[in-house]
Amino acid sequence: MNASAWPDLSNLPGEMHMTHPGFGSAIEFGSPFTFEKTVERPYEAISNAGMKLFATIDQAANARDAGLSMPSTVVLIYGKAEGRTPITLISPRSALDLPLHVLVREDADHRTIVGFRPIVPTPETSDVPAALAGRLEPAQKLLVKAIES
Repeated sequence: MNASAWPDLSNLPGEMHMTHPGFGSAIEFGSPFTFEKTVERPYEAISNAGMKLFATIDQAANARDAGLSMPSTVVLIYGKAEGRTPITLISPRSALDLPLHVLVREDADHRTIVGFRPIVPTPETSDVPAALAGRLEPAQKLLVKAIES
């Protein structure tokens, strides 16, 4: 994988880190807001950017329904057909990673953590040019800005 395809983390929140450098890694950072407020902020940013929120998966609620417990955990699936469709047409396999996902969770210390997989290297594994995949990167940065401000 081309190392230059990874996002420049120097301008992102100081607590941001990559979980496992390499394919399949995620970027995570702490939110200064409560869990509930952190989940609300991306909704507004997604809507204001003309993107669509396709699904909200409340994994903690699903766990409760199954008689299990886990900390608050929500996955938001979002995007815009104009960004995703050209990539999926080149490589239908990329649909396994698109639309974009963002994870909002509470850790054991009740801190709110936000995570996502950087989109640029993901389609490279599906033979999608980095420049085309890079068109989706602003959608991820938008959510980072919504949560840090």
